[in-house]
Amino acid sequence: MRIATHRVSLVTMGYKRIATTTTGHQSLEIWSTCASCEFRVAGAVHAWWHRDRFLTGLAWDNLAAAALLRPDGPPRSVLMLGLAGGTTPRILRQLVPEVEITAVDLDPAIIELAREHMRLDDTGMTIHIADAYEWAAGCGRTFDVVIDDCYLAGEDDVFRPERQPERLIETLRPLLAPGGLLLANLVTGPGHRRLQTRMRAAFRRAFPEVRSVTTPDSLNETLAGGGKVATGAVLDRWTADFPMKKDRDFWRRIGVRLL
Repeated sequence: MRIATHRVSLVTMGYKRIATTTTGHQSLEIWSTCASCEFRVAGAVHAWWHRDRFLTGLAWDNLAAAALLRPDGPPRSVLMLGLAGGTTPRILRQLVPEVEITAVDLDPAIIELAREHMRLDDTGMTIHIADAYEWAAGCGRTFDVVIDDCYLAGEDDVFRPERQPERLIETLRPLLAPGGLLLANLVTGPGHRRLQTRMRAAFRRAFPEVRSVTTPDSLNETLAGGGKVATGAVLDRWTADFPMKKDRDFWRRIGVRLL
């Protein structure tokens, strides 16, 4: 699961709180409009769904864009560790309809809430309820893209369940198919910068090429590591696949740079 840290009030935009619930792993609020829904944890947006749109300018955009930076072309298979409401897989399904998506999440209750409020089953994923890293260690197959989006909700902030970057990469790197990419979502705000620095250094040691994917409004960074990682220019081919202008504008704002 993951928090896309974006602490703003959306009540003025028509959102209303319709429920507050506690799962076995977190307390969350469900906010909705007639066309969209958000899960919020500790004042941060944890998952987002919209009937007609796909992008937010936040962490999910980074992750979806980074998954398309394989030099060999769009991924045929993606492993998503930390699913929550399925915001990133929904973007990928829009852009690469044929991609096989496998997801793992620790919290069965949030998966059921996403099915109820965010049409999670429309993405056609295979979903496993398990500890993401334990599941990955025993997976026994490979993927074109592995996305590590694992954050847990603490009392005041989110935190990574695995704080040793080298051990994280050692667990997940064997799951990469030839030419595959490992992606990691990193919160970049206060209290998270030290881990961000350590994760960047570990990625650079582990992979010949590492790129950073960011959006201007997000307190998140996605690291993309592999033998080769394409430049942001490859993202242009997908701009027209978003039917709404606001999505196309968000997509054009995504930045990709070599670390």
